[in-house]
Amino acid sequence: MPLYRTAEIREYSPEEREKRLTELRNELVKLKAMVAAGGAVENPSRIKEIRRTIATILTIENETKSRAETGETKER
Repeated sequence: MPLYRTAEIREYSPEEREKRLTELRNELVKLKAMVAAGGAVENPSRIKEIRRTIATILTIENETKSRAETGETKER
């Protein structure tokens, strides 16, 4: 189950997306540090979910920027 659905992410303001992106990156760093230290992560699939959500946020950010540059107003 994804952390945030794509439709939810698209509804966020750019500032909100940036805030969530920072939170997710911090959580990912903590989880990776636990794994590197030899600790057991409670839910190993959470790392994959976080990485995927980060990629989705970045993709939506890039789509928004490219639409602004080309003057396109159509939402997907």
